[in-house]
Amino acid sequence: MTTGAAPVRQLDATGVGELRQVAEKILAEFHTSATSPELLARVAEFAAELSESTRHELRPVDTDAGLFVLRGLEVDDTEIGPTPSSWATAGDSAAVYDIVLLLLATVMGNPIAWEGQQDGRFVHNIVPAPGHENEQTGASSTVLLSPHTEDAFHPGRAHLLMLGCMRNHDHIATTAASIRNVRLSEADIALLTRPRLPILPDDAYTEAQSYDGGQPAGVPTLFHAKDGLTLRFDPAYTPLDDATPAHRAAYERLSAELARVSGAVSLSPGEVLVVDNDLVVHGRVPFQARYDGTDRWLKRASVRVPARRTRPLAEQDEHGYGQAAIEAHAA
Repeated sequence: MTTGAAPVRQLDATGVGELRQVAEKILAEFHTSATSPELLARVAEFAAELSESTRHELRPVDTDAGLFVLRGLEVDDTEIGPTPSSWATAGDSAAVYDIVLLLLATVMGNPIAWEGQQDGRFVHNIVPAPGHENEQTGASSTVLLSPHTEDAFHPGRAHLLMLGCMRNHDHIATTAASIRNVRLSEADIALLTRPRLPILPDDAYTEAQSYDGGQPAGVPTLFHAKDGLTLRFDPAYTPLDDATPAHRAAYERLSAELARVSGAVSLSPGEVLVVDNDLVVHGRVPFQARYDGTDRWLKRASVRVPARRTRPLAEQDEHGYGQAAIEAHAA
């Protein structure tokens, strides 16, 4: 899909003003977007009072595309300042938009953070960073960021992923492909629903990569949920060399199908891409970072949806490589 082909939901002017006013009020009270229990409680309080029209645009993803683009928010390129040189130096850069994203996320479910990633913040800054150009993480640039499920290694991963665009002068696209649009044989589906291979922690989780809590368990790539297939997919961190030839061939056919149905979503400042992390794998096209304060800059929030049944119950027994998700309470 191109940006124009992605389902779009439009916030009205009243809703945009409401979100900005509330976010500024919370920021003035706490003087930071680094979330505390008190700040999260205030976000939940205000999120519960957002207008019905705004809440309607944040209803669950409801198409086989498994995503939508939320439009209407405005970002002033001068006001937000230069693109940070890395997440570690970003601090409270463009902090009001961190809180806007938290408000949106709290309407849709429970925002989550990770103790081992970006200092436990609930909103991450996704920017290219020197020295990380070739990694399979959001800090990379010159390589294709392979299509993947966000935090696929962990049973507590998000149900929904939100990417809010602060800056994208070069029209760099996020790639996205839905499992609901692929064509696979029953034999391949049967193979890929078996828990044969583990998914290892990615390079953003250095502590998890050194976890010594026993052999990682195999997990299914596909799962039959009530309304259709869901997936858990991260080929860059899946030891495919350990698979049987038949399993590896089925996995490769799935990869090829996801590539066939993949589309590109090039976000403009103020747009928020909302992805169903159980249906859609996402990635990013390669680009050349300048490191001059004008590079692409996204903000990322992750959301868990209470009582959602889109994953095998066996995931509850996984160790998660010692990583703990911190979950806020929804409005």
